[in-house]
Amino acid sequence: MILKSRLVFNPDPVNELEKKESNVTVTTVSQLPEPNYENISVIREILFMFFMCMSQLLTQAAVSQTMNTQLKIADTYSIQDDPGEMSWFAASFSMTAGTFILVSGRLGDMYGYKLLYIIGYLWFGVFSLLCGFAGLTKSNVFFTTMRGLQGIGPALMMPNSQALIASFYPESFKKNVCLALFGAIAPSGFVVGALFSGLLADLAKWQWTFWLCGIVSIGLAALAFFIIPKKIGLKSSGKFDFWGSLFGVSGLVLINFAFNQGPNIGWHVPYVYVLLIVGFLCCIAAGWSCFGVWLFYTLRWSLVVDNDNAVMSGVKMIPCGPMGVVAAIGGAILLMKVPSAVVMFLAMMAFFIGIVIMGTRPVGQIYWAQKFVSLLIQPIGMDMSFPAACILLSSSLPRHQQGIAGSLVSTFVNYSISIGLGFAGTVEYYTTKNKEPNLSTSIFGMRNAFRMGMGLAGVGVVLSSIFMLLQIINRRKSTRSQDV
Repeated sequence: MILKSRLVFNPDPVNELEKKESNVTVTTVSQLPEPNYENISVIREILFMFFMCMSQLLTQAAVSQTMNTQLKIADTYSIQDDPGEMSWFAASFSMTAGTFILVSGRLGDMYGYKLLYIIGYLWFGVFSLLCGFAGLTKSNVFFTTMRGLQGIGPALMMPNSQALIASFYPESFKKNVCLALFGAIAPSGFVVGALFSGLLADLAKWQWTFWLCGIVSIGLAALAFFIIPKKIGLKSSGKFDFWGSLFGVSGLVLINFAFNQGPNIGWHVPYVYVLLIVGFLCCIAAGWSCFGVWLFYTLRWSLVVDNDNAVMSGVKMIPCGPMGVVAAIGGAILLMKVPSAVVMFLAMMAFFIGIVIMGTRPVGQIYWAQKFVSLLIQPIGMDMSFPAACILLSSSLPRHQQGIAGSLVSTFVNYSISIGLGFAGTVEYYTTKNKEPNLSTSIFGMRNAFRMGMGLAGVGVVLSSIFMLLQIINRRKSTRSQDV
């Protein structure tokens, strides 16, 4: 049955944009999931959430799988003395994951979240396999290209995973817990990616990291077809803005390319400026940029300065996993008790404090001092802000736009990680390019990269504190007007 209805939104300040569109007629297809949340079996519901969380886990594992093995991969391509080229191993993945998410959420709204979710898994699996085979060549450009194409898979999976959860469950505490759990898996994904990539690189070949990832992803895609309930969400028959998507994605890619390529060839080359000007269409997400810098350079410090092997480097990241779960659940509970801006401010403070502690760690200091504390604090920033954003956007947008809600959050995360690495790489390159390549120079460059991350996190703290004060003031004004 086709329903034509006018959208009616809750009169809340968060939904001002929606008010302007309240007189737009949208055609949606009325359908209920098969089975729906009331009659789904407990086992199938657990498996459903398992698949949703696996998309998050594999995405974040793919981010870190080249960070912990960066030296071995660089040795394959004989670029071990070029940190700018090495940063592309991670940045290319996050770049495409962050940019193509913009369109995948809308495609999910139009053609079905389950379909786009499974396509994303298959895409991710195929190009994960190709990343492994790229390691048998001598071209780091080919490998980086395959990494970029690999990132399109999570771009399809992530927003549609979130949309599947948000559309399957009605507004309830259970829905908030499921969305929080979806976000809580992220730090565990980083840990799993770092740990298994290091283990496979040390015991076999680093290429097996990608081959195993590809095999698992294709297998999960096949199983997901039978596990995920049918007809989740309302399919919208609205038009797809092809040209807007093309220019939006192109702009974000050009910005990212400019900042990540600048450290390698220098900013004096004219085309870098041109790409930067043409592509400068969005603002930098400060907190997540800081997180990308913290993750990359924490692992790099472990490998280069602490002389840990890839396995030990991954093992030392394990505290991030359980701490992330605690932070995600705590953030979801706080969101019901305090203004959302307070939760975001606390997250930005965690980003800032975590990177300051790690960035000022002395050479040779024991693991249990500053590094361990940083590993406990930094996930709080990630897992308080991500679930909070998921819950807020999911509750503020109608059911047939849950894909767009997922796109906004995932774009915020992945694109910021990539461009943050570009900023840090630029700082490292220009502060070390005239120095003799040795351990002291590497330490000096990494210190400066950490300082760049501190600056990004500081911007996030300032912006979130302003937002928090404004929200508190507005709430007090609203309370006074109601009393009158």
